[in-house]
Amino acid sequence: MSHQVSIPTLDQDHKFPGKTYAEVVLSPAYDHAKEELLSPMMDINKAHLIMLWEQSLISDHDAHTLAVSLKALDIKRLRETSYTGEFEDLFFEVEHQLHLLAGEAAGHLHLGRSRNDMGIAIYRITLREKLLDTLASALFLEENLLQFARSHVHTIMIGYTHTQQAQPTTIGHYIAAVSDSLGRDIRRLQSAYANCNRSSMGAAALTTSGFPVNRERMAELLAFDEVIENAYDAVSGADYVGEIATSVQLAAINLGRFVQELLLWSTQEFAVLKVAAPYVQISSIMPQKRNPVSIEHMRSLLSSCVGLTQTVLTMIHNTPFGDIVDTEDDMQPYAWKSLAVLESIYRLLANVIATLTINNEVLEARAEESFSTVTELADTLVREEQLSFRTAHSIVSSVVRKALEFGNSKRYLSLELLNDAASEVIGRKLEISEERLKLALDPRHFIHVRKIIGGPNPSEVERALKGQDQRVDAEKVWLASKRSAIHDAHEKVERVLDKLAKQDK
Repeated sequence: MSHQVSIPTLDQDHKFPGKTYAEVVLSPAYDHAKEELLSPMMDINKAHLIMLWEQSLISDHDAHTLAVSLKALDIKRLRETSYTGEFEDLFFEVEHQLHLLAGEAAGHLHLGRSRNDMGIAIYRITLREKLLDTLASALFLEENLLQFARSHVHTIMIGYTHTQQAQPTTIGHYIAAVSDSLGRDIRRLQSAYANCNRSSMGAAALTTSGFPVNRERMAELLAFDEVIENAYDAVSGADYVGEIATSVQLAAINLGRFVQELLLWSTQEFAVLKVAAPYVQISSIMPQKRNPVSIEHMRSLLSSCVGLTQTVLTMIHNTPFGDIVDTEDDMQPYAWKSLAVLESIYRLLANVIATLTINNEVLEARAEESFSTVTELADTLVREEQLSFRTAHSIVSSVVRKALEFGNSKRYLSLELLNDAASEVIGRKLEISEERLKLALDPRHFIHVRKIIGGPNPSEVERALKGQDQRVDAEKVWLASKRSAIHDAHEKVERVLDKLAKQDK
């Protein structure tokens, strides 16, 4: 039996041409379902048939007929169809095609289920695949970041706070921080996966079924890690997609901050890095230009990713706590797109990072000239002059002001000026020597003595990077195990379906 949906060409109330419900809602949903939802829909049909047969809720004859029909269904033709209005949605079109192949037996396939629990399961299967793809690309980026960091544990740079020069560190230390942030994003996406990969099947419309369907078996056949126990929650809860959206949103925001920094560092004024030729474009009028457009596009696309996830959250907001499927028809494509954008940016950024050239000489010269090392001078006065840090800070702050009167360079900070400042603050000169002053202002010394956990000392950074390597290895194992579980469950379903299709009637 088909489910006819009329498609009027005129607005029936106002008598002028306009968009119809079918054009605005049903046709786009049908197209999305063809592209993204047909495969999981068929997986659920096959798993549900196996469960019904195992529970003796369907005869061997009907199980055989349905198995043959499911295998014979022309998926390629379904993907090529256009929405005509003959069927309300793709579910009913698939059901109709099965009816043509299996006859009355096709009607048994919907026993103990609803489009509600089925739709939620389809969305969860679709999202888990996209999450795994995104996580794979995140790990690819993390590996490239770690490799880049290892090659720059000795590359001096100035770290900034409040957009001002702060203290010397290294490129390796900085990139390790970016990688740690990415690691937290990965863990959030893994957590979102755990809440997504739960089965709604058996919840039916919202109260389960009077038939003894096996919800645990459905979860196993579909490679879900667990069952959503409460049937009302199974079809009403939308936080699984909300958690994905918030995890993606925060990941895009975190990455966007780093990308913005790369774009700033690409300027001639900063002169920190050079983007490789495949990732720049020239100007049509200015011959000297090497525009880092790959980074610019990453910045804007990450912002679009944040917008897509906010759309998901906004569409969930104030949705009644009941069947969420109708809202999800419109909402899910925004979640899919946000994951696709983030996944592609991870891959692109990994390739950009792997081909970056760092201007080591400029970075080191900048650190040598700047006042960014004077925190260590204050620390030295604490150690060697037995001053409180606040008093030492006052002396150093005063001497920097005096040195700046001669020019914006640390070379004007002399022992004479330091003693003048000390005399003003504590009423005496210091015991510190010229050699000790020079060492205290050396950026490499600054980095060397900061060797406690999390510091920029090269040995400490290398230790931290080894820990991150181990984390990446564990995340790879996790990813492989999830993909293997899905693959194995799919193969198991196909084997049982083959058995049903080949058995005697």
